[in-house]
Amino acid sequence: MNSVILQLASKYVRGLLIIFSVIMLVRGHNLPGGGFIGGLLAGLSLAYKGFAFTQDIVEKEMKVRPEYFMVIGLVLVFASLWPGLLLEGTLMQGVWFTIPFPFTEGYKFGTPFLFDIGVYFVVIGVTVLFLFSLSEKN
Repeated sequence: MNSVILQLASKYVRGLLIIFSVIMLVRGHNLPGGGFIGGLLAGLSLAYKGFAFTQDIVEKEMKVRPEYFMVIGLVLVFASLWPGLLLEGTLMQGVWFTIPFPFTEGYKFGTPFLFDIGVYFVVIGVTVLFLFSLSEKN
């Protein structure tokens, strides 16, 4: 599509979509669906740029191929499984660690958040790969 308004708006809308996707990821890490919805929003931001310009511009702009997003995400998902087995004796058991910060009690970081980050990357990779395959030229 060759719309000047769509191209101009894509700079701002994409930034807002990325910010909102990270908020959904962080906010939803103790609730179901945070990584999935955040990943869909991040993939949508790349699709929006593809609609505004062309797929070739999006592919050149991406520093990492979509397949690598999926691999990184799967590694993080599998890495989140093992602390529960090693420390609690149950696979996929949630384990929380406290990261100390000055003047606070610290930040509680758990394996569910690591799992959500992995899902986030897998969904970004699948969404972008799917949209790229739809717009491939034969």
